[in-house]
Amino acid sequence: MTEVDVALDVPSGAPARVATPAPGDPRLARLSLNQKTVDRWSFREAVDGCVAAGLPAIGAWREPVAEVGLDSAARWVREAGIRVSSLCRGGFFTGAGDLDRRARHDDNRRALDEAATLGAPCLVLVPGGLPTGDRDLGAARGRAADEVEALVPHALDVGVRLAIEPMHPIFAADRGVVSTLGQALDIAEPLPLEAVGVVVDTFHVWWEPGVEDQIARAGSRIASYQVCEWITPLPSDALLSRGMMGDGHIDFAHLTACVAAAGYRGDVEVEIFNADVWAADGNAVVATLARRYVELVEPHL
Repeated sequence: MTEVDVALDVPSGAPARVATPAPGDPRLARLSLNQKTVDRWSFREAVDGCVAAGLPAIGAWREPVAEVGLDSAARWVREAGIRVSSLCRGGFFTGAGDLDRRARHDDNRRALDEAATLGAPCLVLVPGGLPTGDRDLGAARGRAADEVEALVPHALDVGVRLAIEPMHPIFAADRGVVSTLGQALDIAEPLPLEAVGVVVDTFHVWWEPGVEDQIARAGSRIASYQVCEWITPLPSDALLSRGMMGDGHIDFAHLTACVAAAGYRGDVEVEIFNADVWAADGNAVVATLARRYVELVEPHL
């Protein structure tokens, strides 16, 4: 039997529709493993997993990088011959107090420095939610916009783009007051193109009315394209509700074609927060996401 017949996908157990692409397969040329997808792996393990599977890029997270040391992480990436597609995460701008805002500003400057050391083209920004007891969503969104603008000089100095990630409205209270791609672009557009862009994450924007127009509007502002699935029923922890592509409701062909038509030519990160995926064998997860990517996403880039 061929690999197509016997390979099982993770976590659903559904038969694979395509064979696992081998290292060197040209269809993998833009695929990046966001480290959160293999949450149990260390940074070293994630780098080695990319190399073993033939993935040319990794989406790095600050905490695992800090665990091994920034200089070591940067060296491992260089020695492995892969690239860092993004660094997660900066942001969380919406605290109400001056001291909190100053601390967040300083931390985001450090994050930009870390991204530059790793060779990442962008720092993904999670805007932040409402402070405790605060119900003024507009004011919180305004603080996020002000703080992005305040970081522009340092972003230009280090050559790393600030990538604003709009988040699905279910996260507006606690995590992301910027809920639509349109809102993210309203913040980004007055600022230098080379300093500020947006993230198009399928999980967060697939539902957005007129998202096709907003992706076209984004154009060269698209700093990162991230893919994962919207699955139902949602788990009790909504943060862990991202699924493997093909297991849910998102039209990846349509959204990917829109992103490609907008001119995006960068890496495509698979970023999955899901307890079942995290509990599975990391190599099996990488093989599954590679199959799903070449089936559902790559043909439309």
